[in-house]
Amino acid sequence: MQLISQRLQRRTRVAGGDPLVTYYDLSTGERTELSATTVSNWVDKTCHLLTDEYGLDLGDVVLLDLARTHPGHWITACLQLACWRLGVTVAVDDGARAQLVVAGPLYETAREQADRLGADLLACRLHPLGLPFAERVQEGVADYALEVRGQPDQFPAAAVPGELPAWRSPEATLSQDDLAAVAGSSTRRLVAPTTPWPTVRDGLLAALVGGGSVVVVVGDDDAALARIRHTEKAEPAA
Repeated sequence: MQLISQRLQRRTRVAGGDPLVTYYDLSTGERTELSATTVSNWVDKTCHLLTDEYGLDLGDVVLLDLARTHPGHWITACLQLACWRLGVTVAVDDGARAQLVVAGPLYETAREQADRLGADLLACRLHPLGLPFAERVQEGVADYALEVRGQPDQFPAAAVPGELPAWRSPEATLSQDDLAAVAGSSTRRLVAPTTPWPTVRDGLLAALVGGGSVVVVVGDDDAALARIRHTEKAEPAA
């Protein structure tokens, strides 16, 4: 069975220019579209950041608070994929053990958790173009966009055991093999984010397993959702 990181690499080789993730935020009017090649580039850079700057390795844990606050964001997807490439567990729970905490723009709420764990804190602005914070982040916090941009573009593939833990949340605990065994979708699928596991399962993972793509729409405007579904020629997730 091909693991998720291998599926992304294969997708990049055979259809790298095709859309993989399209992200809408109805509250800001944001639309960001990333091809498999672009996603892979962000993932490679993030892998270098996580290994070279934070020393993460097989079996380590990242508390991805970002997956709780912004489960469908494209930066969340890239961070998840980077962790899985490295054999690092993505945790979205109380963080009983984690070497790194990754938070969104309101990163102050995650500082207490990082301090309790003795973990580093990485903050993501979530700018549509992946830009860093407009103002310097607080002392003891690193700016993801600022740190990741200077990283190399290619990360060497490494063997990751399929039985290694890959995801931990109140909803599910899964191995690398479990991630690759989710139901795939070959279509262009529209997903409205809910809680972390269903969002990544029905969107990013289904697209990589089945060869499709995902359109993530954040917002509750039914008319806008219908318009986007028509424009993007996307099917609603079952």
